[in-house]
Amino acid sequence: MFSEEFWNPISISIRVSLISIIVVTILGILLGKWMSNRRFRGKTVVETIILFPVVLPPTVIGFLLIIFFGKSGFGGIWIESIFNQSIMFTWVAAVIAASVVAFPFMYQSAKTGFEGVDHEIEDAARVDGAGEWKLFYYVTFPLGQKAIISGIILSFARALGEFGATFMFAGNIPGKTQTIPTAIYLAFESGNMRMAWMYVISIIIFSFILLASLRRFQRE
Repeated sequence: MFSEEFWNPISISIRVSLISIIVVTILGILLGKWMSNRRFRGKTVVETIILFPVVLPPTVIGFLLIIFFGKSGFGGIWIESIFNQSIMFTWVAAVIAASVVAFPFMYQSAKTGFEGVDHEIEDAARVDGAGEWKLFYYVTFPLGQKAIISGIILSFARALGEFGATFMFAGNIPGKTQTIPTAIYLAFESGNMRMAWMYVISIIIFSFILLASLRRFQRE
């Protein structure tokens, strides 16, 4: 019914979002757990920096990613020395952009979930001889998993809808880095309103399913 040209951005968006959500879930859980149990000077500053992508314009995030991962940036020089190529305008760049904008949602949800765990239960498990990793796996994580799953859903939705940073850092290359939001932009700019509407409807459907799943999960 639909051409390969139509499905490519949808397929790329889903792949990029899935890979980025794996990255932000792991990092968000680890950092959220660590920060939930720490009190130190400058914690507010650190958390403000972590949450910056929520309030910064996507173009600013894209600009900073280009500065850091560009050919003259520290990250770009390091990556090019290992892989002998730049990651800009590749699917990896799209994953990085999506991960950066989605990470604050995962981190905040995980941290909130871990802070809500009753420490008396954890202390009881320690008294019974549970080590820190076993304690986390069998006690802390299950008790905080509701917030973690909510964070995963919100992060996936944010990664799926990312436009500005992706457009600047990964480009809008059909079949390679073109996601649904960038495909909408291209279709609109070229006057192809039918294609633009098809992509708009598709991302609305995806977003509705994700948010409805989140609401149902929270009720249960």
